[in-house]
Amino acid sequence: MSKTLLTKNRAIFVFLVFALGYFISTLIRASTATLSPVFSQELGLKAADLGLLAGGYFLGFAAMQLPNGYFLDKYGPKKIILFFLIIAFLSTIAFSNSENFFSLLVSRILIGVGVSVCLMAPLTGYRKWLPFDKQQRANAWMLMAGALGMLASTVPIQLLLPEIGWRNIFLLLSGLIFITIILIVIIIPSWGKTDTQIKDEGFSSYKVIWKHPYFLSLVPLGFFNYGGLQAIQTLWAGPWMTNVSGFTATQAALNLFWLNLSMLVTFFIWGFINPYFYKKGISTDKIIIYGVPFSFLALGFIIYSGENVSGFHFTLFLISSVFVSLAQPAVGMIFSNTIAGKALSSYNLILFLGTFSVQWAIGIFIDLFKSFGYATLIAYQLALSIFTICCILSYLYFVIHHKDHLKKNYS
Repeated sequence: MSKTLLTKNRAIFVFLVFALGYFISTLIRASTATLSPVFSQELGLKAADLGLLAGGYFLGFAAMQLPNGYFLDKYGPKKIILFFLIIAFLSTIAFSNSENFFSLLVSRILIGVGVSVCLMAPLTGYRKWLPFDKQQRANAWMLMAGALGMLASTVPIQLLLPEIGWRNIFLLLSGLIFITIILIVIIIPSWGKTDTQIKDEGFSSYKVIWKHPYFLSLVPLGFFNYGGLQAIQTLWAGPWMTNVSGFTATQAALNLFWLNLSMLVTFFIWGFINPYFYKKGISTDKIIIYGVPFSFLALGFIIYSGENVSGFHFTLFLISSVFVSLAQPAVGMIFSNTIAGKALSSYNLILFLGTFSVQWAIGIFIDLFKSFGYATLIAYQLALSIFTICCILSYLYFVIHHKDHLKKNYS
C-alpha cells in the first residue's frame, strides 16, 4: 500500500469530519429556499433581490476557486480549510446580526468565501489518500452529505424558525462551524513533506487545465446543467411552490424535505454503483451522454405542470440530474496529483459561477416577464424554459466536442 493511502478506519474518520464541514456549507447554501418568505416579508425583496441574496453565497464561493486550487496543491487540505472556516465562522455571526439587505448580502458573500473549500479540500486529499477506484464513491458520498445538509435546511429550519428566529438559527450554525474546526485540527492528516516538496508551477499550471479539450467540453455542462441544478435546488424550487402552486411556507418546506431526502438516497446508491461502472470499463462520458437527457424531460414536466408542481416534480428533476455530478471528479482524475486541486477548483469555479448566474437570471426573467404583464405562472414557466434551452445546448456542445475519458494523466 502507498505510504500516502489511509487505512480504512482512518479514512472513515477523515471522511466523516470532512462530510460534517460540507454538510454545514450546503445547509447554509440551501437555507434561502426555506427562509425566502421571511426575507421577502421583512425586507420587501423582489424576485431579483432574492436571487441576488441567495446567489451572493455562490459569488463569494466562485471568487475563491482558482486561488484555492493553488493553495490546496501547495499547502494541503488541512491548513487551507481551517483558514477559510474561520472566515465562515465570523461571517455567519455577522449575517445573524445584519439589519439590512446590504449587510445581509455582504455577509452571505463572505460566508461563501469561508466555505469555498469544504468540498474541494476533501476531494484534493482523496486523490492521495484513497485508492483510485474509491474516489468516485467518496465523491458521491460527499454529495450525499451535502444532500443531508440541504435536507436539514427544510423542515428542521422551518420548525426552528418560529421558536428561535432566523438570526439564532445562524448563530447555531456558527457553533457547528466552530466544532468542525476543532475536529479538523484533531483528525485530518497534514500534507507530508513529500507532498509539499513537489515542484510548484504556481498559477501557470492553470494553462494546462484551461486549454485541455476535455475540460473545455465540460464547461457549458457545468455552468448551466450542474450550476442550474444547484440554483433550483437551493432556491427556485421553494418560490415556485409558494408563489405558483399556492403552498404555504410549511408545506413548501415539507416538500423540500422530501426532495432533499430523495437526493440523499440517490447519492448514497450512486456511491455503490460507481465502482461497478469503473470495473466494467463504462466511461463517465457514456454515462453522462445517455443519462443527462432525462433531466430535460423532467424540466419539461415541471413547465407543463405549472400550478400543479410539487416537490415530486423537482425531485424527478434532481434525481435525473445525478448523471452530471460525474463531471467534477472526472475532471480531477484526468490530471495528475500535482495539479488535482487546481483542476477540481477550476471546474468548481464554473459550477458556482453558473449557480450564481442562473439563480439571479431566473429571478430577473421572472420580474421582467411580470413587468410585461404576464401572470406569475407564465413568468415562471418562461424563465424556466429559457434555462432548459441553455441546458440542452450545453449538453449538445459536450456531445459534439468531448473526447472519450482519457486514461493518461496530464500534469
